[in-house]
Amino acid sequence: MAQQIIGRETEIKLLNDCYESSKAELVAIYGRRRIGKTFLVKSLFQERFDFFVTGMYQGKLKDQLAIWNKKLNEFSGFNHKTPHSWDEAFDQLKHYILSIKKKKVVIFIDEMPWFDTPKSNFVRAFEFFWNDWASTQENLLMIVCGSATTWMNDNVISQKGGLHNRVTRRIRLSQFDLHETALFLESKNIKWNKQQIAECYMILGGTPYYLDLLQKSKSLVQNIDFLFFRQNAELACEYDVLLNSLFKNAQTYRKIIELLAKHGAGMTRKELAEGTKTPVGGSLTEQLDNLKNCDFIRSYSSFGKTERDTMYQLCDMFILFYLRFVRNKGGQDESFWTNSLDNPSRRAWSGYAFEQICFGHIQQIKKSLGISGVLSNVCSWYRKADRSTGTKGRQIDMLIERRDNVINICEAKFSNKPFTVTESYLQEMYARMEDFRNFTKTDAALHLTMIASAGIAPNEYAESINNVITLDDLFK
Repeated sequence: MAQQIIGRETEIKLLNDCYESSKAELVAIYGRRRIGKTFLVKSLFQERFDFFVTGMYQGKLKDQLAIWNKKLNEFSGFNHKTPHSWDEAFDQLKHYILSIKKKKVVIFIDEMPWFDTPKSNFVRAFEFFWNDWASTQENLLMIVCGSATTWMNDNVISQKGGLHNRVTRRIRLSQFDLHETALFLESKNIKWNKQQIAECYMILGGTPYYLDLLQKSKSLVQNIDFLFFRQNAELACEYDVLLNSLFKNAQTYRKIIELLAKHGAGMTRKELAEGTKTPVGGSLTEQLDNLKNCDFIRSYSSFGKTERDTMYQLCDMFILFYLRFVRNKGGQDESFWTNSLDNPSRRAWSGYAFEQICFGHIQQIKKSLGISGVLSNVCSWYRKADRSTGTKGRQIDMLIERRDNVINICEAKFSNKPFTVTESYLQEMYARMEDFRNFTKTDAALHLTMIASAGIAPNEYAESINNVITLDDLFK
């Protein structure tokens, strides 16, 4: 193995199984930009590639064919002329593969969507290559990869045409969790405590490329100032680059993302349609699905509501931070993050970002509660205020509805020191729980659960909390 791979145990096993398979394997790997797709494949197969080529971003057909030809000649030792079409290019690849006498031939086409230039017929040529010949070659492992998730889904993974059900394995690569992030930083000799790693995660998420930009000689706040707020900072324009590289009609996706950024609790499909002036039908559904596949947004149900009331919420840590503090902030203090420790806006953001960490670590929370094996549904609950009746608005951000007739009412609190449960806070929580029971008519036991980054301070009121989950639990 050429380089150390952090985490990715499931994906590594799947790829190794494909390598040992006795049939032709077509593996499609997809996920947002910067997530480590290429690194994973190269680290596993670096010495075993028989052909490896990467598409050129916004390259023309002749440029793409020239790149293909150059790499094919390098790997084969042949002197193929530059093909005039993709049909010819894949035919050359076929004849090269036939010349290889190995147990498993490994072909890797990286950033595959970039090869599909207008009127190039790339997809049609690839379909024919796979269906007519490659799918019958028992010693062939073909891995195709792309950051443009919409293209990968429409043209390879869920294609309705010639490649329908032809992909033998699909891998959706997601960001690191907190545990994997800690391992990654440790591999870079960055020695931060769990609180600092969590704060880093709330800004950069578990995106390996961003984490790799951190410098061990700088503190966390110095790193953030360096990456976002200094002149010509490396990540100052990343948001636009990210969306443009993933989506052809990036402006449409930008509207959805930035609308959701203004509505922390999330929005329904109908509200999004009205806010973006888009019909509720097919195109909006496709856009929301694509954003979910990139892990930019999450969908969740409200307790007792129908699928029609599904809420969509922006959950990408990097984008949340970027839109709140970086975008349109040209000319501000190059030490902005260092000097904003007591900024109320920063405190509000950190609370919301920590909630998103909790939603991204449900399995760790369930394990801490001892309910890993219990069927459960994670949802939220809200009740709008009604001025005519004087009814107050209520909201519970996270509920874990369990098969054993228990509902965990979860409260997330991010702080540098143990959270103090006061009498007034406890009464407010009891009032929410009572309203929830009365409104939903549930007869389940309600367990008040605190997800407090630094735990809770011991006092007479703390004893009323059924369960306490800390950062230590989320890092497991």
